Amino acid sequence: MELKFVTATSRSAVVELTESGKFYTEKPYEIYVDGSKYMDSEKVITTLYGLKPDTLYKVSAVYDGQEIAAVDVQTKYEFVTLNVREFGAYGDGVHDDTNAIQCAIMACPKDSRVLVPEGVYKISSIFLKDNLTLELAKGAVLSAFTDREKFPVLPGEIESYDETAQYNLGSWEGNPLDMFSAIVCGINVENVVITGEGTIDGCTNFENWWKNCKVRDTAWRPRLFFINHCKNVMMHGITVQNSPSWTIHPYFSEHLKFIDVKIKNPANSHNTDGLDPESCTDVLVLGTYISVGDDCIAIKSGKIYMAEKYQVPTSNMIVRQCCMRDGHGAVTVGSEIAAGVKDVHITDCIFMNTDRGLRVKTRRGRGQLSVLDDISFENIDMDNVMTPFVVNSFYFCDPDGKTEYVGTKKPLPVDRRTPSIKRLTFKDIKATNCHVAGTYIYGLPESKIEKLTFENISFSYAENAKSGVAAMMLGCDEASKQGLVVNNVKQLILKNVKVTGCEGEPIVAGNVDELIQE
Repeated sequence: MELKFVTATSRSAVVELTESGKFYTEKPYEIYVDGSKYMDSEKVITTLYGLKPDTLYKVSAVYDGQEIAAVDVQTKYEFVTLNVREFGAYGDGVHDDTNAIQCAIMACPKDSRVLVPEGVYKISSIFLKDNLTLELAKGAVLSAFTDREKFPVLPGEIESYDETAQYNLGSWEGNPLDMFSAIVCGINVENVVITGEGTIDGCTNFENWWKNCKVRDTAWRPRLFFINHCKNVMMHGITVQNSPSWTIHPYFSEHLKFIDVKIKNPANSHNTDGLDPESCTDVLVLGTYISVGDDCIAIKSGKIYMAEKYQVPTSNMIVRQCCMRDGHGAVTVGSEIAAGVKDVHITDCIFMNTDRGLRVKTRRGRGQLSVLDDISFENIDMDNVMTPFVVNSFYFCDPDGKTEYVGTKKPLPVDRRTPSIKRLTFKDIKATNCHVAGTYIYGLPESKIEKLTFENISFSYAENAKSGVAAMMLGCDEASKQGLVVNNVKQLILKNVKVTGCEGEPIVAGNVDELIQE
C-alpha cells in the first residue's frame, strides 16, 4: 500500500492510495497534511481542497492503524484570481450571468484562475480559451437555460473559400451536423483546467431538451461539455448533471484527463451518455463516478464519412478506479466507430446495475477502417449487471438498421464497408447477480473476431433473475440465466472461467475456429 501523488492545481491536489480497493477503499482512512489531520476518505482517488498556490506539502495517511509514508505534493503557481462577481455576475439564479463569466474568462491572464464562488449562475453557452483555469467553488452552480433561442449554433461543416476543404464545428451521432453550442464549450484551445467542488447543471427535463428528443429543432441538442480539436484539457472534481444529450463529448482532441468527476443523469433520460471521447488520443478517466440514462462511457470515432475523410481512431485510453452505476453499458465501444478504436484499457473499476458491462456496438457499414484492437478489461467487479459482456456486430442502429444487409447471419462479401474486431481481453473479473446472460458475443461470419480471451472470470446469477434481451440485434430473443454465448470467433481462450447458476449449457459456442479451454 502506497500513497501516490496524481496531479495538482494551484488550490487542490489529488492523491491515490494504492492496493486499497476499487474506487472505494475497503476501510475508511485518514489523510494528514504536514503532520496535521486534514480529512477522512473512503475513496482510492481523493482530492484535497483549500490548499495554497505554489506550496510544497507533505501528505500522509493512516489506514487501518497503519501509517502510510508521506508523499510530496507541490501546488501550481498562481498569478491572480478573477472572481466572476467582480465582473458583474449575480449568482442569484435569476439574472443571465453568461456575459459576466465570459468576460472574466477572456480577461484571465496565463497562470491565473477564474473563480465562480458559491451561488447559482444562470448561463447559456460559455467558451473556454487557452491557458485557463476555471474553478467552481463548493456551492457554485452553473445553471443552464433551456431556451433554444439563447444558444448559438455550431455549423456541421463550412466550406473553404477554394472549395477544397471543410471546417467542421458541430457533430451529431458521428456525422458533421449543426448542433447547439454546449453549455461549456472549447474550440481549438489548449492548456485548460476546469476544477472545483461545484456543479454544471444542464437543467434538462422532459418538458425541454428531452421532449421529442429524436426530432431536430433548428439544430441538434447541445452537449453539456464539448471540446473540439483541443489539447491538454483536464476536468477535475466537479459534478456535471442533467445534460441535454451526451454529457461530456471530447471531439478530435488529445491529452485529456477526467479525474474525480461526478457525472449524473436520471436513469430514464434520453441519450445522456456520460463521457463520449470521439476520435481522441491519450485519454485518462480516473476516480470518476458515472450514473446516467444511456452508456456511462461510449468510445467513438465517427461514422464512415468522417472516418474516411480524417482517419482518426480513438486510441491510448485508460479508465481506472471508476464506478459506473446505472446505465445501458458501463463501458461501450460504439456504435459510431468507423475510424476504429485501439489501445483501450479499463482496470480496477466497479460496475453496478448497468444493463451491460463491456458493450461493443458495431455493424456492417461502419467500414474497413473500423478496426477494434487491443481492448482489455482487468480487475473489475460487476454486480447486478444484466449481461456482463456483449459484443454485437449486428447492432440495428440508423435508418437501415433492420435491413437484411445489417441483420443477416449469413456471410456477405468483404468490402470497404466491412468492420473488424481483433483482440479483446478480459482478466480477473467477478460478475455476481447476472440476469440475462454471462456473455453474448456475436462477430460477423465474414469477419470473425480474431482473438477473444477470458482469464480468471467468475459468473453467478441472481436468484430471481430478470429476463431481457442481451443485444440490440435481430434474432436475439428475450432470455434469462444464459451462460456464455459466443459466435463467429477465430480463437476463443477460456482460462479458469467459472459459470455458476446458469440454466442450460454454461458455454454455447458456434462457428468458433479454435477453442482453448483450461
